[in-house]
Amino acid sequence: MDRPITTRLPEEFIKKIKEIAEKENVDVSTIIRKFLAESIKYWKIKHALNQYSHGIFSFGEAVKFAEISAWDFPDLLKKHKIHINYDDDEFERDIKFIKKWD
Repeated sequence: MDRPITTRLPEEFIKKIKEIAEKENVDVSTIIRKFLAESIKYWKIKHALNQYSHGIFSFGEAVKFAEISAWDFPDLLKKHKIHINYDDDEFERDIKFIKKWD
């Protein structure tokens, strides 16, 4: 259920939000919800990348937390110059798994 929330914003933010709402032909609340959704998504990806780069999140945990495709995550890692955490144990486990399919 949607609930109202209040916050104080600098006048310049309000002016810019109103300009954008006018250009998008929607109300101010719609623009604020859109911006919040995009900001939350951005923050989750940024946090997942940070946690992954420090070895706190596994690949799967980062993908799940960021709510993105496992196919897209390597591109984000490359874009942010983060190396894939893939050690010898994971490699051996994957080889055993692949051999099951031979």
